[in-house]
Amino acid sequence: MNHPFVSLWEKPFRLVVGLMSGTSADGVDAVLTKITGCGTKTKVEQLGFYFEPFDAQTRQRILQICGGEEGGSREICLLATHLGKLYARAVRELLRRTGTEKIDLIGMHGQTVYHIPEATSYLGDTIRGTLQIGDPSYLSEEFGCPVVSDFRVRDMAAGGLGAPLVPYTEFLLYRSEEENVALQNIGGIGNVTILPAGCSLEEVTAFDTGPGNMIMDALVSRITDGKMAYDDGGRLAASGRVIPQLLDWMLDDPYLRKAPPKTTGREYYGAQYVERLVKVGDYPLIDVLATATRFTAETIAYSLRHFASIMPDRLIVAGGGSSNPTLLAFLQDALPETRVQTQEDLGLDSDAKEAVAFALLANEALFGVCNNAPSATGASHGVVMGRINL
Repeated sequence: MNHPFVSLWEKPFRLVVGLMSGTSADGVDAVLTKITGCGTKTKVEQLGFYFEPFDAQTRQRILQICGGEEGGSREICLLATHLGKLYARAVRELLRRTGTEKIDLIGMHGQTVYHIPEATSYLGDTIRGTLQIGDPSYLSEEFGCPVVSDFRVRDMAAGGLGAPLVPYTEFLLYRSEEENVALQNIGGIGNVTILPAGCSLEEVTAFDTGPGNMIMDALVSRITDGKMAYDDGGRLAASGRVIPQLLDWMLDDPYLRKAPPKTTGREYYGAQYVERLVKVGDYPLIDVLATATRFTAETIAYSLRHFASIMPDRLIVAGGGSSNPTLLAFLQDALPETRVQTQEDLGLDSDAKEAVAFALLANEALFGVCNNAPSATGASHGVVMGRINL
């Protein structure tokens, strides 16, 4: 009997959907790609993109459960199924908009609800773990193709942090023979990948720089009584002023000083962090927001100066933070020797970048190609990440 993937291996190209819902928990990024080849011969073309926002109730419950204090097994079961159906709806709409009848493969990151990169004592054992939810079976059932999901666990089993995952795909797509390039994603959390000129995969380094939009988003929600979920165009932060004493307090952060490989998330920079932040002094919230925006820029600059093998000639920014001009101006000011660009400056799509990465990671899993970057995650060896749902 033929292997079920033979027909996909033999196709000249595959239509692959990538799905990403990140730590901001604002919704699902769905991208349709055309992928040719695998490994270093991979070529990808973006054919369409669609964003399916979470409704307010869904987002609120995700954020509450991510805090680790709410939600039991029943609710996680319900939410995982609910998200699986929402992912299917996002793909359905993406295909409708692009006029696509059939796809070959889906790569689904799922929604991270908890990530434990540090060794933790539990039931007489020492555990590190991660949990992404969103049932892939609803995608397999509706679209009749393999779905690759649950990528992070395999890297952690090999001793890695299970993050960051995009450096492998960035190595495939962005490496330059002439320039030192760094790619900074600013989602809920910020993460950077450093690609020295002409590097091999073993020379790629990557890590979470600290908070991206997470703290800013929480402050915007407070300032607007929940009417806004993020600082649209950075206009609110631009109307405030950076408070030097508060910025110094924020920069006195053990996570920033920790050497890579390292990863962080909402469990560190979430609601409890924001509660402590707003109680540091009697400062106007609009100024706290301006300071938090500067803080995100400073964490990126600090990380590059202290932990990058080289200072980049170019820093290419993606994610929601790339559409915040106030943040980008702070970032360029903090890195005067580096050209700060966005994906759009290169004719690419910031919103779709991480979803494209999971389409690529799924394609690699389909071919049995190791798709982690051990130098970034700390894994002891390369592994094929992702569970395949047929």
